[in-house]
Amino acid sequence: MNDGIEEKFESAKKYYADYGVDVDKALEKLKEIPISVHCWQGDDCGGFEKPDAELSGGGILATGNKPGKARNLSELKADIKKAFSLIPGKKRLGIHAMYGDFGSKFVDRDKIESNHFDSWIEWAKKEKVNLDFHPTLFSHELANDGFTLSAKDKNIRNFWIEHVKRSREISNYIGKELGASCVMNLWIPDGSKDLTASRLEHRQILAGALDEIFSVKYPEKNIIDAVESKLFGIASESYVVGSYDFYLAYVLKNDKFMTLDTGHFHPTEKVSDKISALIPFIKGINLHLSRGVRWDSDHVTTLSEELIAIMQEINRADAFDKVYIGSDFFDGSINRIGAWVIGERAILKSLLYALLEPTDLLKKYEEENRLFARLGFFEQLKTMPFGDIWNYYCRQMGTDAENEWIDEVIKYEREVLENRNN
Repeated sequence: MNDGIEEKFESAKKYYADYGVDVDKALEKLKEIPISVHCWQGDDCGGFEKPDAELSGGGILATGNKPGKARNLSELKADIKKAFSLIPGKKRLGIHAMYGDFGSKFVDRDKIESNHFDSWIEWAKKEKVNLDFHPTLFSHELANDGFTLSAKDKNIRNFWIEHVKRSREISNYIGKELGASCVMNLWIPDGSKDLTASRLEHRQILAGALDEIFSVKYPEKNIIDAVESKLFGIASESYVVGSYDFYLAYVLKNDKFMTLDTGHFHPTEKVSDKISALIPFIKGINLHLSRGVRWDSDHVTTLSEELIAIMQEINRADAFDKVYIGSDFFDGSINRIGAWVIGERAILKSLLYALLEPTDLLKKYEEENRLFARLGFFEQLKTMPFGDIWNYYCRQMGTDAENEWIDEVIKYEREVLENRNN
């Protein structure tokens, strides 16, 4: 195909070489960095525990009702495969516990077993991807009161402790079967809509529950434990038990990974600044990349300055062995496959942008106290021919270039998604 992509790439490559950037080396590194894609974009976070699952409790909400969402595991897997075909590079897949293969039988959360995820493991082997796992502590009647692992009611608390214990057992099984560490990320919706008098008590209860959950030891080659904080959510506007400070203290004490979700902080707070602050002290970071719009709304990621800054901080610290990169957004108001592709490609573009940065030159300006030159080059980076490198990379990886993939999603919508509503 002679559409000028290779010629533009060669020209852009020379442009970057003038500033000491080895483009080929950057692309080789990009190929080896996996992105963990979340499965729940495909069905609006509903899961398949029950037919026509409806969300209840826990503060999870996907807005919109675009026709064509996945109605079962087969459709979800087909949609993921389609999205993966339009996302270049290495992928992982993050699945929630509510996406188990339960057949026609209802299995409650405290009864899930490893065999419920065998079909996912077989799918992952066939597609040559690894899996990550997430306990599901929302959309359940025992989450309606706003507290799960931090609940004062021992029966409720023990139900969720058992669920997370089984989730860790499943994660260990997945990692062992696939021969790669499965990141098991724990997020809970616990909190209060209004003022709370028992803040300390709930946090002490949560700490005890976590200690019990993590008392079972698994090899890290199979499972990596991560905990995820939040500033606030629907029905927890005034108080979140698992706050950033709580979990930061917990991971420092207990040698766990910290999950940073870019939608879980105040809009003026920069997750990018936390990367270099945490890396010297904690075991590792698990990223959940989304786009908050005025509140934690889990919008599709786009190529933003903050997303680029996150990748720049990881690259400058050479911390790709300590930071796991994944996504967490869901939007039912637009084509769900299109949302996946936009979001994941934005993450990859930001990563490539960071890998193409002439960091040595920028640090040289710093050391020479030529701060105007440093700022000036940051501005110059914005107009460098990064897009020509990206399009070449997509073509090299066998996926559509930036001006091609949209038509492919429209075709899939017309031929597959629209027929699901007939």
